[in-house]
Amino acid sequence: MTRIVAGVGASHTTLMNTRWDEVDHLERAHDFRNGLATAKTSLEAARPDLVVIVGSNHFRGFWLDLMPPFAVGVDEVVAAGEHGTPSGPQPADPDAALAVCEGMLGAGFDAAFSTRIQVDHGISHAIQYLVPDGVPSIPIVINVFAPPLPSLARCLAFGAALRDVLHGLPGDRRIAVIGTGGLSHQIPFPDWRAPEGEAEEFLAESFREGRGNWERYEAKRRPLIVGAPAQINTEFDRTFLELLATGELHAAPQRWSDDQLVATAGNGGNEIRAWLVMAAALGHAPGQPIVYSPMPEWLTGMAVAHIDPNPPTRYS
Repeated sequence: MTRIVAGVGASHTTLMNTRWDEVDHLERAHDFRNGLATAKTSLEAARPDLVVIVGSNHFRGFWLDLMPPFAVGVDEVVAAGEHGTPSGPQPADPDAALAVCEGMLGAGFDAAFSTRIQVDHGISHAIQYLVPDGVPSIPIVINVFAPPLPSLARCLAFGAALRDVLHGLPGDRRIAVIGTGGLSHQIPFPDWRAPEGEAEEFLAESFREGRGNWERYEAKRRPLIVGAPAQINTEFDRTFLELLATGELHAAPQRWSDDQLVATAGNGGNEIRAWLVMAAALGHAPGQPIVYSPMPEWLTGMAVAHIDPNPPTRYS
C-alpha cells in the first residue's frame, strides 16, 4: 500500500548560494539554513523512496512560447544549474511520474508533461537542500509568473487530486511531497502583457525568447533582480504559517483573492500555490513551522515547515 509519509514547505532563493557573504541579518540566514537541514532530517526519518516536488518556473525551463498551468516531468529531469544550484540530470522515476500524469488526467487535470523537463531553482533548490540523497523526484511545475495563472482554489483541488493519485500508485511506496517557493516577496518580473519601461521590456523579451539561450539574458537580468528593493509582508507570512499549523490552508482562497494576494504578498507570493498543493496532498494535516526568517537581502520572507500526516499518538 502506497503512503504519503511527509510533507515540507520551504522557501527558495539563489541569493543564499551567491551572496551569503553580503548578508546583514546573519543570524536569520543561519536560522533559515538550519531550518532546511532540520526539514531534510525529518524527510530522511520518514524514509521516502520517492519525492514529489511542486515548484515554480523562473523562465529557465518554460517560456511564453509554451506556458502550461501545471507541468509534470515524466522522464528525464534536467536542472538548469543557475547560481550554485544543481546542474544536469537528476534522479527520476519515469514509471511513477507517468502514472501520476495519467492519474491526474483521469481526475480532471489536463497537466502538460515533458519527457525532458528543464527545471530551475524553483525545483532544484529543494533537490539541493531537502531531498534525501539519491531519492528520485517527480517535478510538478506551476505557472506563477506569467498571467493568467491557475487560481488558488484550482491549486488546492489539484493537490487533493494528487493525494488520491499518489495513494493509488502500485506497490508499497513511501512518498514525500515538497512545496517550494514564497513567502512574501516582489521580484521585478513584469506582467508580460503590458511591460512598462526599458527594463520591463527587456524582461518580457527574455520571457519570450529565452528558450535555448536563457544564459545570454541572465547576465543582464540578474542585476535587476539582485538590486530590487525588498517588499516583505511579515503579517501575511505569519498568518499563512498559522493557517498551515492549524491545517486550514484550504481557507486561503477565502482569505485572499488572486489579486489581493499579489497586492498583499507581492508577485513572489504567487508561489504559495506550491504550498497549497502540498498541504492538500497531505490532507491538510496540521503542520509544524520550523523557521521564519524575513530576509531583505534575499528579498523574501523565508520559511520552512514540516507536515507529519501520521503524528505519534500521545497518551495522557
